[in-house]
Amino acid sequence: MNDKEQKITVIGGGLAGCEATWQLIRRGCRVRLFEMRPRSYSPAHHSDNLAELVCSNSLRSDEGHSAVGLLKKEMSRLDSLIMKTAYETRVPAGKALAVNRELFAKKITATLHEHPNVEIIREEVTELPPPASAPIILATGPLTSSSLAESLAGFTGKKRLAFYDAIAPIVYAESLDMTIIYSKSRYSDGPGDYLNCPMDKAAYLLFIDELAKAEYTPLKEFEDVKYFEGCLPVEVIRSRGEDTLRFGPMKPVGLADPNTGKEPYAVVQLRKENREGTTYNMVGFQTKLTYPEQKRIFRLIPGMENAEFARLGSIHRNTFVTSPELLDPTLQFKKRSDLLLAGQLSGVEGYVESAAMGLLAGINGARISMGKAPVVPPAETALGALVAHLTGSDPKKFQPSNVNFGLFPPWEKKIRKKFRGQERATRSERAMDLWLEQYGVEN
Repeated sequence: MNDKEQKITVIGGGLAGCEATWQLIRRGCRVRLFEMRPRSYSPAHHSDNLAELVCSNSLRSDEGHSAVGLLKKEMSRLDSLIMKTAYETRVPAGKALAVNRELFAKKITATLHEHPNVEIIREEVTELPPPASAPIILATGPLTSSSLAESLAGFTGKKRLAFYDAIAPIVYAESLDMTIIYSKSRYSDGPGDYLNCPMDKAAYLLFIDELAKAEYTPLKEFEDVKYFEGCLPVEVIRSRGEDTLRFGPMKPVGLADPNTGKEPYAVVQLRKENREGTTYNMVGFQTKLTYPEQKRIFRLIPGMENAEFARLGSIHRNTFVTSPELLDPTLQFKKRSDLLLAGQLSGVEGYVESAAMGLLAGINGARISMGKAPVVPPAETALGALVAHLTGSDPKKFQPSNVNFGLFPPWEKKIRKKFRGQERATRSERAMDLWLEQYGVEN
């Protein structure tokens, strides 16, 4: 088929669906983008904007020698809409890339809504469309509706897997006690981009004791808890030992209190939610505590005694498929080549990773529609490493993952630890150059 006039279907208006749509239209394809909001909402969504960020506003490290930083560079090189908009709407967050989530979503919505090659259809898709001559990209995310998830399970013949992802609270800046809280980024000499709530040992022990006794949002009887290790609820971290929080999200190392010159026993960090600094996210404090318990316990944190919350934490279901059994490295289903899978539903974890899979699905959807062979990114790239995880892992042990250097090919010879990030970046750039030249992916 070589007919750009026939519309390609993208199901899901999250990060992956929007990125896939962008990659399609920049290659001249026409797209029908289905999004169920505002007719129907998932438990975690609140607005009808496309690309709504439902958890943190951080896209994590922006250092080019980190795995996720390298993935960002690769996506930017491929003209990623998500990356472009993130940098346009970023807010201060030290070495991380964080965004004003409302502005971020509004800009992406406007970009796609105004494009002549995009038709946005606001209705829920309740079952997989039948096979078609034009590609179909499924990007409904970890909060795929139960009806569509059942349809997907019926198609794959596999019982779908689920784990739970918790959302961190957001607090109003004006309700914080800045005589106690101080600004500092880890290891920096002067004021930094994070607010720090210092705890002495007594305050920390009281906090974790109350956390251990708190009431949590109950799960339904049929729900089997499978938390993602990279995004554990704070109370689950606490349950693993007295010092687990102090060596995790409440680590005080490199955050000496300028008022005393000493490192606190523990620290709760707050990160800007918007450029104005009127709201802050509690870093690493995703939770399934009940709303009343969140207010009671988090107000035990020094400097947050009178905290008012713009959003309290919550818990939601994440759904993903056993990709190693079901997908080719092109993100096409093995048993149905017209259907591609993108986003967290494929088994990646994180905003950037989800968008990256949308980017690849969009590229391949466009190539298929033009009669070209779909492509697989080189294993030396962060994009390729993620694909290798999705399609080359042991199906019996498969779990969602963020991008990390452990997914990359092993070293042929020993590389000193401090040079590994730079070497990965160098190899990625070289491999990407050859890939783009060979397949003309950018065109």
